[in-house]
Amino acid sequence: MPADARSESRVSNYTKFWQKDSAKDGEADKANRLDQYTDLVNGYYDGATELYEYGWGNSFHFCRFFKGEAFLQAIARHEHYLASMTGLRPGMRVLDVGCGVGGPAREIARFSDANIVGINNNEFQVLRARQKTAQAGLSDKVSFVKGNFMELAEQFGENSFDAVYAIEATCHAPTFEGVYGEVFKVLKPGGVFGVYEWCMTDEWDPSNPKHKEIAHGIEVGDGIAEMRTLHAARKALKTVGFEILHEEDLAARPDAVPWYYPLEGDVFKAQTVWDMFTVLRMSTIGKIFTQNSVWGLEKIGLVPKGTYDVGESLKVAGDALVAGGQSKLFTPMALWVVRKPAN
Repeated sequence: MPADARSESRVSNYTKFWQKDSAKDGEADKANRLDQYTDLVNGYYDGATELYEYGWGNSFHFCRFFKGEAFLQAIARHEHYLASMTGLRPGMRVLDVGCGVGGPAREIARFSDANIVGINNNEFQVLRARQKTAQAGLSDKVSFVKGNFMELAEQFGENSFDAVYAIEATCHAPTFEGVYGEVFKVLKPGGVFGVYEWCMTDEWDPSNPKHKEIAHGIEVGDGIAEMRTLHAARKALKTVGFEILHEEDLAARPDAVPWYYPLEGDVFKAQTVWDMFTVLRMSTIGKIFTQNSVWGLEKIGLVPKGTYDVGESLKVAGDALVAGGQSKLFTPMALWVVRKPAN
């Protein structure tokens, strides 16, 4: 995929949106990130996409694990579960909000036989999504468009989709009300929206320096202008007019294998032999190898300048996500299934 699909200036400027010290990262910094969220998110994914693909695969999200369950199997099951809860059926026209490189869209199309349209504001990811989908022979079922999910109605028209889903993507929006409101508009009356949301839990206290440090690490390491709470997401869904059908923090289930285990980098926790390689990439040795490789590629111009710094931010994110998961301060899988009233 040509490197000129990415913006080197956005990648190199990405880390400048945050103060390194969470205690010094104030309201002015947050306001600047929210105002420039498009450049922030694009800079992050221009730099992080290939690192994600190398370390995690084509589906950029977390999932629950059962004992002995392979990593890719668990990732697919998580996608199937959302499709099932959202009621996707053959022939439905479905929107994937913030589709990444299209891994979930392809899997959900196979699972449900629905027709999926993915929207993404990052041109590099859209190009990769189209290429991978063509290689998979799914271009007749899955398509991708570049666009802003804060302007869905303008791009697609109101009442244009039978169902909508989002997997760990709408946390990048400047406001929950804004993105959920756009989803509401493009859904047909009676249509269902299913979302896995990134949220700080009710245990999180922004006045606690340690809690703030965890949220700050997640923000800077994952391209998020502002981490918000379960309460904020729930309130926004109701405010824009949705009826809540199901609500659950799946990370709160008493799973024997925690959702964040691959990030811990402990190969002895791998559920299968093959998954040891995935976990190894998240280990200290794996991160050193990856970052040294990225440093070399950046020096010879094969990846945009600033990619190494984005990789360093991903290391910060990994530590913060594990800390947030262990302390139950953060969830990447707050599930809401909501309906637009029929009339």
